[in-house]
Amino acid sequence: MDHARGNPTGETSPTKGYAPAPKGAAKVARFRLSVSFAKAVLDRRTELGLSQAELAERAGLSQAKIARIESAASFPTLPLLRRLAVGLNASLYVAMDAETERITFTAHPAA
Repeated sequence: MDHARGNPTGETSPTKGYAPAPKGAAKVARFRLSVSFAKAVLDRRTELGLSQAELAERAGLSQAKIARIESAASFPTLPLLRRLAVGLNASLYVAMDAETERITFTAHPAA
């Protein structure tokens, strides 16, 4: 058997039958997620009437970091997500599947 053309042992691969993700698909998905998150932060911040600097102070971040998040130039970590949710006085909800993502901040009820 020509080893360059096939598997000489006849064993099957656990991924046989699954098409590999296209090159760059992970980058595209990450970018889409960043854009969705950026929009959610911007929408909630403007709903509250806050400037980037005010949100940064409330969340314990720099204004530059808020600007990077809102421009989808930064992909937030889980601890940063929590800080933003606290700063935006909201709960963060994320729903995603292979083709879509939905990110929303839901305001906490007034005390």
